[in-house]
Amino acid sequence: MRDSRGFAHKRDISDIVTALGQALPGGGADLGQAVPLGDDCAAIPDGHSGYLLFAIEGLVEDFIERMPWFAGYAGVMVNVSDIYAMGGRPTAVVDALWSAGMQPADQMLQGMAEASSKYGVPIVGGHSNNRSVRPQLAVAILGHAKRLLTSFSARPGDLLLMAIDLRGAYQEPFPYWNASTTAPGARLRADLELLPALAEAGLCDAAKDISMAGAIGTTLMLLECSKVGATLDLDAIPRPAGVPLLRWLTSFPSFGFVLSVRPEALGEVLTRFAARDIACQVVGEVDDSRTLMLKQGDARQLLWDLNTDAFIGEARHA
Repeated sequence: MRDSRGFAHKRDISDIVTALGQALPGGGADLGQAVPLGDDCAAIPDGHSGYLLFAIEGLVEDFIERMPWFAGYAGVMVNVSDIYAMGGRPTAVVDALWSAGMQPADQMLQGMAEASSKYGVPIVGGHSNNRSVRPQLAVAILGHAKRLLTSFSARPGDLLLMAIDLRGAYQEPFPYWNASTTAPGARLRADLELLPALAEAGLCDAAKDISMAGAIGTTLMLLECSKVGATLDLDAIPRPAGVPLLRWLTSFPSFGFVLSVRPEALGEVLTRFAARDIACQVVGEVDDSRTLMLKQGDARQLLWDLNTDAFIGEARHA
């Protein structure tokens, strides 16, 4: 896990955050100018109506070259997921696209248009360059939340839940569990509506979208931001039948969230996901250790000690 590509990409964030902190006039303290860095979206207070949500995703080059249509689709899909992970609802997306002529630009745009239609999120503009040597794609999104789900609200004593849509298949050969492209748009939108509904009902205030770091890496990011720790039961993580555990732990599901829930809200949260046929299980408990311990049967192994080693946060000894 520590040597996986997903972990490596997330660890790079620590270098970026550290460098940015050193460049700002007030040092690392300036990183919280509006809201702390480390969430799925920037959450900017919007008067009395809640929060504007703002995020961006870039797609890796080898993915675009091999699957340009799905790369375009995923560029919209992952941004939409980030907005819902914060307890919000998406407003619109823009894109920045580079291509050598209309191939593969045309396929990327077709994929983006399909996702835009399925998720009900318009593409309202962007930037294009059709005279690039290599294809590149980044998609940014704007949304709004009445009440936030954040990476900074997990507390000792919370129960860690994972909610994942297992009704899909791998987008081979990549580690992308695709439960989106063949699903009806109305169902996709209603499934995602669970997240802001939980926030607005006061049933949850801490969550994170399962990203390229996989289920464990995403949990680690949540714990780091909240300055807590946990023991995670690998056998409790929702997993499709027949998928090897190690592959699943490094997978990126199209619908997957880690939630930190107060025990008294557990029953209602589980009931709401079950009503939408989303697999949701308790996978661990939050503590004050600032470590992530993995458990499988009687075996235990320390994966990460946040007391001494930052994951995505500012390095302590830069």
